[in-house]
Amino acid sequence: MESQQHSESFSVADRPGKVARLANEEFDLLIIGGGITGAGAARDAASRGMKVALIEAKDYAIGTSSRSSKLIHGGIRYLENMEFGLVFEALSERRLLFELAPHLVHPLRFVLPLYKGGRVGMFKMGLGMWLYDALSMFEAPELHERLTAKESTERLPLLQTKDLMGSYVYSDAYMDDDRLCIETHRAAAKLGTVAANYVTANDAEIKNGKIASVGATDTTTGKSFRIRSKHVISTTGPWTDLVASQLLGNWKKILRPSKGVHLTFDRKRLPLHQAVVMAADSQKRIVFGIPRHEMIIVGTTDTDFSGDPYDVGATEQDVKYLLNVASEYFPGAKLTANDIISTYAGVRPLVDDGAASESKTSREHVIINDPRGVTFVAGGKYTTYRRMAEHTVEEALKSFSVEDQVKFGHGDTKKALNPLATVELMEQSRRSAAEWAKEYDIDRIAMDVMIDRHGAEALKLITEGRHVANYTASSEDKVWAFEAVHAIKHTMCRGLIDFYVRRSPLFLARHDHGLGLLALISKVFAKELGWSDSKRQEESAAIQAYVKHELAWKLKFGISPSSV
Repeated sequence: MESQQHSESFSVADRPGKVARLANEEFDLLIIGGGITGAGAARDAASRGMKVALIEAKDYAIGTSSRSSKLIHGGIRYLENMEFGLVFEALSERRLLFELAPHLVHPLRFVLPLYKGGRVGMFKMGLGMWLYDALSMFEAPELHERLTAKESTERLPLLQTKDLMGSYVYSDAYMDDDRLCIETHRAAAKLGTVAANYVTANDAEIKNGKIASVGATDTTTGKSFRIRSKHVISTTGPWTDLVASQLLGNWKKILRPSKGVHLTFDRKRLPLHQAVVMAADSQKRIVFGIPRHEMIIVGTTDTDFSGDPYDVGATEQDVKYLLNVASEYFPGAKLTANDIISTYAGVRPLVDDGAASESKTSREHVIINDPRGVTFVAGGKYTTYRRMAEHTVEEALKSFSVEDQVKFGHGDTKKALNPLATVELMEQSRRSAAEWAKEYDIDRIAMDVMIDRHGAEALKLITEGRHVANYTASSEDKVWAFEAVHAIKHTMCRGLIDFYVRRSPLFLARHDHGLGLLALISKVFAKELGWSDSKRQEESAAIQAYVKHELAWKLKFGISPSSV
């Protein structure tokens, strides 16, 4: 169990030692893929006492796990598909995640407006709301409420009033998806998991019909080596078919990848205080307007995708589609492409179930045990990642001896991910915010943001990052300097793109995408990682190029590259 394991740090400084261990030791389990499912499986397996290795080809959460709608939800629309079991499981996990990660998962009210001529009327939707509350065991942060048309527009002044019948309000949650993934990795490391990012899996050595080792390459050094393990788990999401072919050769594709695009807006430009559920079209698609900390997210699309998931991005068509939906629901906002701060796109690793459209494809996960010693998992919802990881490890254990099945029979993943960010410590930290802000000369609002993001660990960020505080006079900028030190020391963050995109909201939420902080942040990284001037310039150029590449669609709308 958790308390019986030795602790492993999750620092960039320790990464070379972890790579050496991957090359020289033998493991019970090798997990390929560092998204949320891989992180969850590593934590689950390590909590059972298994010796676990994990490799990620690029950065943790680089794929779907940092490009979701950033919601923890049961899935109202899955009720239409009669997927009651999926909704019940998701709502149960939502309740647990409030306890496991209160600094990353936050309750949020959702408003669902209904209009004349829509697919679902007030009565039928009311039944669905009662069912949603019942499936949550009536333990949602708040139960649903029904609003008249007038009450709806009082709640949402920007809402389209024409043909509005009324709305329903219900509870779900929003989250920091990338940081939830990385925090799960940290928790797995404390249990002894040996993990390294920027390590690719190349091939498999099969002896007596079973995988004996996996060929790997540390892309930061170019060094190749082999990782020996009793069993392999693939949690590679939209890369599942590719990795399976590399490892096993003969493989029948199982995925129907789907692209999801999101837009981000300034909260002042689209002032939503509660999330809004928008019915997009006759395909039964749903688009959300989600207030999340420092920004509003509008998304998502749901279209088939056939390219390399690393190359996925927003197109002019995607942007117009989402902008039209948002404008239809909030005509008074008069939104244009110029109001969009950022976009991000991801690929859902949906399993092909023969559905007529992408949006109807089930979000249930599928686990495949290959007799050659590999367990594949694909599909699923972020909300149920913990259960999906548990199921995957249990399936993998079926390939182990009876003695090992008994030895590793029970996991424990229902404890807080971060002992410094429990519900109790979050509340205590908020009560101490004014005192801490004064003691450490930090703006109160900035202090509140740090506590919301890290709980009591906010103090650790300040004390560990105190040596870079004099790099800037701005209290807000100090916080990002502290965040950069923390990312390097505790999240294996190796570069500026990793930090800007998956350790902080800078790229998505700030009008300058955080480039105004580039001199400061790059100075912190150079100090902590010993970068030369040329390395610092290379990293600075890389994040600038990333921003231009991700937002290339702006040129189609005549938006000046200088604003990108």
